[in-house]
Amino acid sequence: MELQGSPSETFDEERAWAVLRAIAIGGAGTLLAEARGFRLDEAERLERRAESGAERGDPPSARLSPSVKEMLELYLPLCRTRTLVFGHVGQSLDGQIATASGASRYVSGPENLHHMHRLRALADAVVVGAHTVERDDPQLTTRLVPGRNPTRVVLDPSLRLPENRRVFQERAAQTLVLCARGRRTNGHELANAEIVEIPAVEGAFTPSEIIRALRERGLERIFIEGGGITLSRFLEARRLDRLHVTICPLFIGHGKPGIVLPPIDRLDRALRPRTRRFALGDDVLFDCRLETAA
Repeated sequence: MELQGSPSETFDEERAWAVLRAIAIGGAGTLLAEARGFRLDEAERLERRAESGAERGDPPSARLSPSVKEMLELYLPLCRTRTLVFGHVGQSLDGQIATASGASRYVSGPENLHHMHRLRALADAVVVGAHTVERDDPQLTTRLVPGRNPTRVVLDPSLRLPENRRVFQERAAQTLVLCARGRRTNGHELANAEIVEIPAVEGAFTPSEIIRALRERGLERIFIEGGGITLSRFLEARRLDRLHVTICPLFIGHGKPGIVLPPIDRLDRALRPRTRRFALGDDVLFDCRLETAA
């Protein structure tokens, strides 16, 4: 992809998103810096390189609008390596992702939904649990943003989901269904989905087994979209490199919690990730940089 241009060229959000997608697909973490004369510093803030590309006619980073600069700072860390596991959750001020009855639509604003579609576009695979597919019947595509659809991965250890769910019926993207080894009976099919058996422990998958199964199929950049149980298991197992937590300005009361981890006795045992904050309309996104288990 040719990224050079004239000094008068506008480096807008559309062009910035095209650059980010090119980096994600190619896995070239230095592509943006080489082509545009800026890079992320240690705190993942965008800065101008000393050896500017201005002599090649590239637009300097100083000319970036605040929205473009923020976009690059938010998404570039997800593009710089081919091997990454990242997650996202949108929750209320009191930590709920849905009401007690399961209603979750409009917890977060439209900007967060747009953000989630961008995360899908940067991933090789998007992972959800069976309960999310059963309750929300998501499409798991990138229909709101330019970009390829990731492989859709449904965690269904007991193969309980019916085949009328949209991820099984629609051919917009490849769909994998992970089930517990030995659960698939002869001739069991799920419309357009491929069923893959992997080891399970007491009816549940370990994050490590999920990651192993996907990477055996060349799916390196893995987005854990939900729901809360699936995301919590990956966080507890320390198998997330990044976690985006979007806090939405409402109180739901007792409902479906976003992240649930085992209790601790002392705060020095708390997980304290390095964080950055971004505005998504009225919502606030916390980008958490995590240390993963070996």
